[in-house]
This record gives sequence, structure tokens and C-alpha cells, in this order.
Amino acid sequence: MNPVNAQLLLLKCNGDEIWPEHVCVAAGVPQAWIEELIDQYESGFDTDRNTIYVADGGAGQKMTNQFRGVSDLLLAYKIAEQLGIDWRRETAHLMDRTSKVNALKEALDEI
Repeated sequence: MNPVNAQLLLLKCNGDEIWPEHVCVAAGVPQAWIEELIDQYESGFDTDRNTIYVADGGAGQKMTNQFRGVSDLLLAYKIAEQLGIDWRRETAHLMDRTSKVNALKEALDEI
């Protein structure tokens, strides 16, 4: 993946999404990355933040117990590695997923 495409892909990440495989393919994620990062996720119904929602076919969303896809946080880490960003250093002091991805996006200015 060339650096420009990697940067554009990182900008699409927000840290709180699970991308289905077809979305990854359409976004240009290399197949080897998809195979490495894809997983089966389970909802945690303890808080809304841990619950997985999917489109219900209309304009809304519904809860689901399980969903197979790629965490865009893990994808952001992979992209950061590709771009030479030390994602561990950039995100070590942050607790939530969106802040971690935002820190990686800010690190783009330094490369």
C-alpha cells in the first residue's frame, strides 16, 4: 500500500467501528491485512459503548450479538506501522479508542 493511500485510509478510521470484509475490500485494505485482522466480535451489553449495532435495512440500527469484521482501531495500528508511526508510543497515555485513532491521525503531520 502506498503512503498516500495509507494516510487516506487512516483518515477513514474512528476507533469505534468494526468494518465488514466487503467494506475493507472497497476501501482498499490489502487482503493480507484483512486476513490478519478479521475476527468475530461479541457485543458486551453492559454499556452502550460495548454493544455492536448493524443497519436494520431501513434508516436505523439494531443490536446484534456477534459480528465478523475488522476493528478499525486495529486497522489504524496496522496503517501506522506501515507509515512508520510508533503507535504504541503515540497511544500509550490514552484510554479510549477514538482518542487513540485521533492521536495517530495527528501523528501524520510529523511524518
